[in-house]
Amino acid sequence: MFTCYECLDGGLPMDALEDFTGGLTEHFDLRKTDKNTLMAMIVRGFQMGSFFCASIDADPNSFENQLRNGLIMGHAYSITAVQTVPTSSGDVELLRVRNPWGNSKEWNGAWSDNSPLWNSVNQTEKSKLQVAFNADGEFWISFDDFITSFEQLEVCNLSADVEDEIERMTGVVRDDGKETGSWQEDQCDGSWSSQANSAGGCINYISTFPKNPQFQLSLTNAKNGVEGDGNCTVVVAVLQKFRRELRPKGKDDLPIGFSVYKAPQGNGVKLNEQFFRSNQSLAKVPVFTNMREVTVRFRVPPGEYVVVPSTFEPYQEADFLIRAYSNGDLKMRELK
Repeated sequence: MFTCYECLDGGLPMDALEDFTGGLTEHFDLRKTDKNTLMAMIVRGFQMGSFFCASIDADPNSFENQLRNGLIMGHAYSITAVQTVPTSSGDVELLRVRNPWGNSKEWNGAWSDNSPLWNSVNQTEKSKLQVAFNADGEFWISFDDFITSFEQLEVCNLSADVEDEIERMTGVVRDDGKETGSWQEDQCDGSWSSQANSAGGCINYISTFPKNPQFQLSLTNAKNGVEGDGNCTVVVAVLQKFRRELRPKGKDDLPIGFSVYKAPQGNGVKLNEQFFRSNQSLAKVPVFTNMREVTVRFRVPPGEYVVVPSTFEPYQEADFLIRAYSNGDLKMRELK
């Protein structure tokens, strides 16, 4: 069906991470993401077992071109650790990053292998960090240099069920799992269908928009929030199914997106046109895009919310999977 192994060359790391782990992936443009928000998300992600992949946009005229700082364009790097390191001149936030090639093609700037900056860190701290200056593709880089040198960050979050399955497969138990908690997950299948009158298009087509499938998201009991404000961190993703298999038939990925609304008190049925004319969404995809999956992270108080996935144009048909992750308890169901 997919012709040959050569088709595995290239592609998006976020799709590969999701396919191999069953987790939920997010994409961040490092040039447009708040620095403090990004660091908090990375720290919390490591506590909850997330995987991280960073990259620099490819040069269309040169395949995997190496920059003067040693980094490779169009190449996927994994982040293997995040640490606040005490030095003789103050604390520094460092990330440990790995080039999967496992060779000498590494970052050569500040805090790289044999950088004189390591002289400001005492031997005890270096031993804790397991600092090793080998031509193995793994290196340290300051958080400030990371966000200015890399351009894209992809995060693969794992739910409690996925983590349990990984533990059964590998025998490796996360020691901190009980303390930091895990993402709670729920999911539903759906479809945009002209026959079922459920392909309403985006909010621009407000008369047909309410016909899209609508999903009620119930959030309770936010746990282990580093912000301490009682709000729930939520990640919602909508994935259009089977589009790769349908490409030989001329059916590529559709531009898709979704919006999230605070549900009216006592709501138990689909929201109507009058509601959408009178209420703004509290979270939504920034732009409809023809990717396999679109994802949005947001923070809200515990309560009832409605997610409305849609294609950009009405009467476009596809099956989809909607998933929600939260640091609190959650349930999701389709409204009728």
